[in-house]
Amino acid sequence: MQASYISPLMDEHSKLGSDVEAVMDGLVESGRYPSREDVLREGVRLVQDREARLTRIDAAVLRGIEDAEAGRSEDAEAVLERLRRKYEAMAAKPTV
Repeated sequence: MQASYISPLMDEHSKLGSDVEAVMDGLVESGRYPSREDVLREGVRLVQDREARLTRIDAAVLRGIEDAEAGRSEDAEAVLERLRRKYEAMAAKPTV
């Protein structure tokens, strides 16, 4: 006979804290999620999404730093001046 596995999170609710427990129970009771496990799965999925987004941001920042160190960047004042002229020209055009 095979023993069934009971997740420690589901067996020992107090480890999550009363605030988290209340939120999870409220989401299940409202019908938004069918079970506490589904609430946890969604929470983990959201954390994974955020971590992936942060990884992409970190990579972009590192690319920018590498570009700047390699001289592949523009002076901020020159960029701002170019943008100012662009938007002034756009604002001067008549609207339809």
